[in-house]
Amino acid sequence: MTDQDSWVDQTKPSIARVYDYLLDGKDNYAVDREIGDVFKRDLPGSVAIAFANRAALVRAVREIATTTDVRQFLDLGSGLPTADNVHQVAQRHAPGSRVVYVDSDPIVLAHGRALLEDNDDTRVIQADVREPEGIRGHADTLELIDFSRPVAVIFSAILHHVNDDEDPAGIVAYWREQVPSGSYFFVSHFRSGNNPQTVEAERVLQQTFGRGRWRTDKEIEGLLEGLEILEPGIVPASLWRPEAADASQIGQAERELTVWEHLIAAGMARKP
Repeated sequence: MTDQDSWVDQTKPSIARVYDYLLDGKDNYAVDREIGDVFKRDLPGSVAIAFANRAALVRAVREIATTTDVRQFLDLGSGLPTADNVHQVAQRHAPGSRVVYVDSDPIVLAHGRALLEDNDDTRVIQADVREPEGIRGHADTLELIDFSRPVAVIFSAILHHVNDDEDPAGIVAYWREQVPSGSYFFVSHFRSGNNPQTVEAERVLQQTFGRGRWRTDKEIEGLLEGLEILEPGIVPASLWRPEAADASQIGQAERELTVWEHLIAAGMARKP
């Protein structure tokens, strides 16, 4: 047993570790794999959600780094490190970009700090996305993020874990008020498809973690109130500004996406 294993509760599944397992990662425990296998076994094809989400995030970060002057990224609910993390994409295209990762899972903190030990422009902090003031005032956030300059705020596959009574729109609004004009917001979110797959996946999520809320495109748009939603709007993640290779695989229209790809939406907005 490693020192890390001794202080991580291995009896309770973690959202970050289940997601890691679905992405073929190695930083998970038996309890996480048990939940991940429910999706793999009982909801075949659902793993496509995780990969579609990750690919859209990479495209969004790359676009911000290459087409704007924004060089600060705040990744809220970042999850465990995988290939092409936000800092790797941003710093590859815009050296010197600064990134703060935030997650409530202690294993994310441990792995993130180990990965970033020699990266002076990136920090990982353990905090709850539902408590934004603690994130805003954290020493590592204040060290790297200059809130007088535009920031890219990332909510990748996190707001669907925030229940309605926890005011997810208020969380986004808090950060909207903290950053100046010219800041960007990227959101990906479980998308209600009004079909058996959505109902069953939402049931598994709520039964496992005691929380989780699929939302319609209109509801997801509502989370971005006060921001200018950029083209192509809130769409399935696989259709959010796909690369040329992606577009050729997708083909002519949404009809060629799998039902699972329709269940994760993505969108980017800008603060006017």
